[in-house]
Amino acid sequence: MAPEKLLTIVSMNVQYRTDASCAADSPLLPDPSRHEHPRSSLFSRYFRLRRPRGPETMLSRLLVAAVWFLHFLPLPVLARLGNALGSLIFSLARRRRHIVLVNLGLCFPHLDAHQRRQLAKAHFKVLTRSVLERTLLWWASRQRLSRMIRLEGEERMRALLDAGRPVLLLAPHFVGLDAGGVAIAMRFNSASIYAVQSNPVFDRLLLRGRQRFGDQLLLSRQESVRASVRAMKAGRPLYYLPDMDFGKRDSIFVPFFGVQTATVPGLSRLARLAGAVVIPCVTRLLPGGEGYAVTVGEPWQDFPSADVEADTRRMNTWIEAAVRSMPEQYYWVHRRFKTRPPGDPRPY
Repeated sequence: MAPEKLLTIVSMNVQYRTDASCAADSPLLPDPSRHEHPRSSLFSRYFRLRRPRGPETMLSRLLVAAVWFLHFLPLPVLARLGNALGSLIFSLARRRRHIVLVNLGLCFPHLDAHQRRQLAKAHFKVLTRSVLERTLLWWASRQRLSRMIRLEGEERMRALLDAGRPVLLLAPHFVGLDAGGVAIAMRFNSASIYAVQSNPVFDRLLLRGRQRFGDQLLLSRQESVRASVRAMKAGRPLYYLPDMDFGKRDSIFVPFFGVQTATVPGLSRLARLAGAVVIPCVTRLLPGGEGYAVTVGEPWQDFPSADVEADTRRMNTWIEAAVRSMPEQYYWVHRRFKTRPPGDPRPY
């Protein structure tokens, strides 16, 4: 498989959770109550997607069959395979390597060119590992996943839900975010955003993977923020990833690693509308095939405030600190700084 094609699949798997507008005045589209059974609502949308041609369908199915075999491999073997393939992709995928190096140059200007290149190579390794290990999230048994993914802070989150508090999980774009989502799904009936994929074969695969455990509510990106608020008020924690560049619409510019960055202020707005407690949720990919560690942190105090911009700056500051703790695991292949304030040059 061509390296750029693999990275396209990587992007597909990460972005499907996130692409949602969070403007408080977004129009309410379909009645969110009909999405209480996401299989019927989102799978019906599958049949309205562009149907791939026969050879394209066969190729997609062969690819799914090939990656299905990967979930039988021991985790250390998948880790070594991911590291080797990641090094190869780093060498061949020029465009994505350029994006990663630009991002690292903006965020870590104190590093020299060699250090940034080494960090970029480490990123491609863990990113590729996470893609291969995602086959376990789709097909491995609950018992195996329970051994593979450790969750810290479950009791803190459960106590809030038992007390009737809406919960908003802030989950930044680290490569292990899907493992974090599975850890939550195995314990809680939660909600998250789903963007329908253009390829029906991959769309069905991703949907089934997301719905393996419990009663998971998947909200389409076309639905308004009210659907997310309603889900949280109904007792579903919302697994929320706001740290991508979604363009100028509904974004504000606040610093991220000292760079003015287009950022969706949805965390503040959602927390205010739902009366939700914001809890950070960070997933770390462990070395040597040891699995994943998911940490549900302490609830944020004095959040949201009356100042949406200040709240969004606080979110970016916190994410920045989390990134510094494991810089190779942040999702650097995304063009995080593509939307610029008027007059600023485009970095890519």
